[in-house]
Amino acid sequence: MPATRSQPKEMLPVGRKPTIQHVVEELAASGLREVLLISGQGKRAIEDHLDRDAAQNEEEHQPWMDLSFFHARQSQPRGLADAVAIAEPFAGGQPFVVALGDSIILTRSQKPVLQRMVEVHESRRPAATIAVEEVPRDAVGRYGIVAPKGAAGHVFPIRGFVEKPSPSKAPSNLAAAGRYVLEPAVFDAIRRTKPGVRGELWLTDALRLLLKEGREILCVRLRKGEHRLDIGTFLSYYQAFVELSLADAEHGAAMRSWLRKRIGREGRSK
Repeated sequence: MPATRSQPKEMLPVGRKPTIQHVVEELAASGLREVLLISGQGKRAIEDHLDRDAAQNEEEHQPWMDLSFFHARQSQPRGLADAVAIAEPFAGGQPFVVALGDSIILTRSQKPVLQRMVEVHESRRPAATIAVEEVPRDAVGRYGIVAPKGAAGHVFPIRGFVEKPSPSKAPSNLAAAGRYVLEPAVFDAIRRTKPGVRGELWLTDALRLLLKEGREILCVRLRKGEHRLDIGTFLSYYQAFVELSLADAEHGAAMRSWLRKRIGREGRSK
């Protein structure tokens, strides 16, 4: 049985911390103060893990502990747009951030991409601002790819999205990276979005509707030294764990040495 049968994938450890811990630390570092965690059945472990009183008994105060957490339940897995719709009362008619709980954004920048996205959004007020990452052209078929309107600089508008295109038909090699800043108009667009496969509502369909109605959608590119770790598949999870293990301050060097020896033995055995 897979590990996610008995625990949320957001609680799978990546390095020393579960994925959700990396995400909430990113939110705190980006200046957010209130977080609504939307989860499904069997995910109570997330709420327990983020119990600040329990955490403070184990370690010194950290910035993420200043976040105010709220919780809501998506009773059935009806897609990302359905989960976003649950947040309408929480958003209170104001722009809000969506951060997918199974994606970690690694950065060495003093200003995280989410903080830059909020600044761009506040100055331009598009319908949505999306983080995008450059991916290899032969890998575009695994991602939602944006179609830039004109040159794709650090910040650029788009004319559409293509889900998992073939390399020959992809409008770019810029993939959505699991971070959004959205205007409240998205809630009405979700209400007007038709369900897709398995009755699920997709956020990209709602954003397409806003584009058709003449609303602007901007993208902010991840900088050099920033990239997304995705734990959505076995391979990407293995890669994420190894990457953070190699970066570990205490054990990274030993892990790197062990890995080299291990790979060397495998090569000789072949």
